[in-house]
Amino acid sequence: MLSIKDLTVRIEDKLILQGINLEVAAGEVHAIMGPNGSGKSTLAQTLAGHPDYHVCQGQVSYQGKDLLSLNVEQRAGAGVFLAFQYPVEIPGVSNIHFLKSALNSLRKQRGEPELDAFDFLTDVKQKMAQMQMEEALLYRGVNEGFSGGEKKSNEILQLLVLEPQLAILDETDSGLDIDALKRVAAGVNAFRSPERALILVTHYQRLLEYLVPDRVHVLQDGRIIRSGGPELALELEQQGYAPNQPETITDLSELISNESHTPSNESLKIDQEVPDAER
Repeated sequence: MLSIKDLTVRIEDKLILQGINLEVAAGEVHAIMGPNGSGKSTLAQTLAGHPDYHVCQGQVSYQGKDLLSLNVEQRAGAGVFLAFQYPVEIPGVSNIHFLKSALNSLRKQRGEPELDAFDFLTDVKQKMAQMQMEEALLYRGVNEGFSGGEKKSNEILQLLVLEPQLAILDETDSGLDIDALKRVAAGVNAFRSPERALILVTHYQRLLEYLVPDRVHVLQDGRIIRSGGPELALELEQQGYAPNQPETITDLSELISNESHTPSNESLKIDQEVPDAER
């Protein structure tokens, strides 16, 4: 489903990712782990098409298409979904309106008829029950005044309603207590299917106790330095991240001159700052 080859990415004049290679098949769950500043969020944002992240070299193929040639809306229409570490608030736009508009926009792009209000509400309420969410949240502004756990649950509700083919969850477990973590994991497990793929970005092994991945990758200094099965996450929890000093790319000016893809500036949802420590 997703094939990443030699992906190198910069922000302004700072090189973040250096030659990422990754293969994700339909039905698989891949966990990306690593210390702060290793490039985990940069990888997630680049796949979603954030305009601040510039691809210097490399290829990303998604369902046989050149993902890097698609703008943000085209990626969403093709079934790529990003759940943020810091979900944005949208005052004045109710959750129910946001979800219905987003879902019907995707259905229109796929040539499917829009859902009427009754069918939409039936579907959403069923999925809210799966997430143990209060229905009153539907009528509040998107994430407005939500607790941290409610915001993360709302992101997973969007995932369940929109049903993308490739979901990228950027530290969805960050800041969650154990009950909220279990609810979020239950929602993500309900989303899993043989036709869909998941990339989980996380610091900690605790999410993976409830959401068992097929593969675990360690990202450090902009490179994937180790890959393995679920047992690798347990090892990292016990031993931490070993120091790594890979060969780095130094001729950034040459890479910039050779850039062939620049992500689109069109996105309301992903146009937010990502702290340096989380890149």
